[in-house]
Amino acid sequence: MLSALSNVFRITELRDKILFTLAMFVVFRAGTHIPVPGVNATVIEQLFNNGNLFGLLDLFAGGALSKFSIFAMSITPYINASIILQLLNVVVPTLERWSKEGEEGRKKIGKLTRYGTIVLGFIQALGMAFGLRQAINNPTIPSILLIALTLTAGTAFLMWIGEQITQKGIGNGISLIIFAGIVSRLPDGVFTIYQYLVAGTVSILNVILFAIIATAMIVFVIAISQGIRKVPVQYAKRVVGRKTYGGHSTHLPLKVNQAGVIPVIFASSVLMFPVTIAQFINIPWVKTVADWFAWGTPLQTTIYVILIIFFTYFYTAVTMNIPDMAENMKKQGGFIPGLRPGKPTAEYLDRILTRITLSGAVFLALIAVMPNLIVWITSIQGVYFGGTALLIIVGVALDTMKQIESLVLMRHYEGFMK
Repeated sequence: MLSALSNVFRITELRDKILFTLAMFVVFRAGTHIPVPGVNATVIEQLFNNGNLFGLLDLFAGGALSKFSIFAMSITPYINASIILQLLNVVVPTLERWSKEGEEGRKKIGKLTRYGTIVLGFIQALGMAFGLRQAINNPTIPSILLIALTLTAGTAFLMWIGEQITQKGIGNGISLIIFAGIVSRLPDGVFTIYQYLVAGTVSILNVILFAIIATAMIVFVIAISQGIRKVPVQYAKRVVGRKTYGGHSTHLPLKVNQAGVIPVIFASSVLMFPVTIAQFINIPWVKTVADWFAWGTPLQTTIYVILIIFFTYFYTAVTMNIPDMAENMKKQGGFIPGLRPGKPTAEYLDRILTRITLSGAVFLALIAVMPNLIVWITSIQGVYFGGTALLIIVGVALDTMKQIESLVLMRHYEGFMK
């Protein structure tokens, strides 16, 4: 492992990329401590209780939202714009055509995503400034507009940092910003556990049990995230002029967790929305309904699991176009042994994808409810581990390791991972 790390830093280009990425992380973390002008941060912190939408957004922002800094919205508007455009690819012919045009099409979609980020960011910033106006020292229209513009500028700057990391750093810039924000909360969690030990609230046995469960969850997430179903594909020989193409066997990889972390984010947002709205409405029956959907209640957990399974199938169906996949395979002279190209192949792939998607959906639901189970088993509260954060951390870490691995192998050194 040490020799592999030395290989990484021995390559000047790769060393510069890593150092540039770390420098951008420093800029990001410094920005989370720059407050938005005219806001009382003490009032903001009182709203961040467990089980509301602000807590989920603050997780992605790395604590910037609870401080209401210039990076309070983090990169969330960019994520929303990317997801919206990805879903619109299915229904808008122009976007579908751009997605098939290679690098030039990706540039057009990327430009549209940036514009959408600014629009969505300004709308979200206006909603946040208006909804949190009790925390504004002078809640006038110019003050609200100034706060909205400041938050939008912060998101635009973070988007630029992410693009710089992608171009000049080690890649996956937007994902690494989210990763850095979530990882920055880990020291607080460790310190909280230490305080529990000092106060005698939990025993050393509880902490060891917590560590064992956390390690097992990480291993489980890595195994499922890397899990694929290999569908054998045979390509027939084709003679074009004097050259022969095809005539080889390969496989079509179908991921077990094709939807990634998106279903968990969707389900969390839907369930946290009524709890968040109820904080601003002083009506008894509204508070009662919000209590039913409080985080960790039996009703909330049951609906949470159902929504995750639903969104997993929905997002997989939207992003995986099985008929097009079968048609492209047919055009290239490929076929699955024992099946005719075209519709029979599409039906076979659809059956396989339906079965493995169920496994992925159950996996996501289990990981999402694990924080509640950890609290029940170990009695350690106030330390969030699992769910969205764990899926993002593991996914980004694996992608980054693969990125570094490919850069190392390009320079004829021994790989970073074995």
